[in-house]
Amino acid sequence: MTSETLWYANRATGAVGLVLFTVVVLLGIAVRLRVRLPGLPRFGTMSLHRMLSLSATAFLALHVTVAVVDGYVHITALDALVPFVSGYQPLWLGLGTVALDLLLAVLVTSLPRDRLGHRAWRAVHRLAYASWPVALVHGVGIGTDAGTDWMTWLTVSCVATVVTAFALRTAQAVRAARQTPAVLLHTEGARR
Repeated sequence: MTSETLWYANRATGAVGLVLFTVVVLLGIAVRLRVRLPGLPRFGTMSLHRMLSLSATAFLALHVTVAVVDGYVHITALDALVPFVSGYQPLWLGLGTVALDLLLAVLVTSLPRDRLGHRAWRAVHRLAYASWPVALVHGVGIGTDAGTDWMTWLTVSCVATVVTAFALRTAQAVRAARQTPAVLLHTEGARR
């Protein structure tokens, strides 16, 4: 493969990864909100979330592999796994490494999920929410397409949809928290 081909592959897998991980985050929020997607049974949203998570992870692995294999910029496997040690754009590449490491923690703990217990798994799984914005900042900082119109619109669209979904999730959590004391008071009053 030529260096130019690897460069285009790296750019493409980064952009596709952004879209895929955005959809994964949206599906994760949908699962938490118990949203049923049209044409899917309730468990279908969770299954789609898992399958797309694995697909996005495969694109991420390809993105990292291409970056390491491409000889145009010297990025080692160590640079891809240990944050902020690279000689090439250490901040931006380091943020990508942090995002990768957070996702690896989520992936590794999702496999033995039943053995970990739901509470422990959930705590680690929340790292995925931290990983997405860190990866986004990585792409904006190091991506060669970051200033182009198409990438700007893609990034803005991804951010807008995730912020909207997160706002809906937060509003639902606030409503649930407000209802809980009322339910407890009603239950206590019925017992007396």
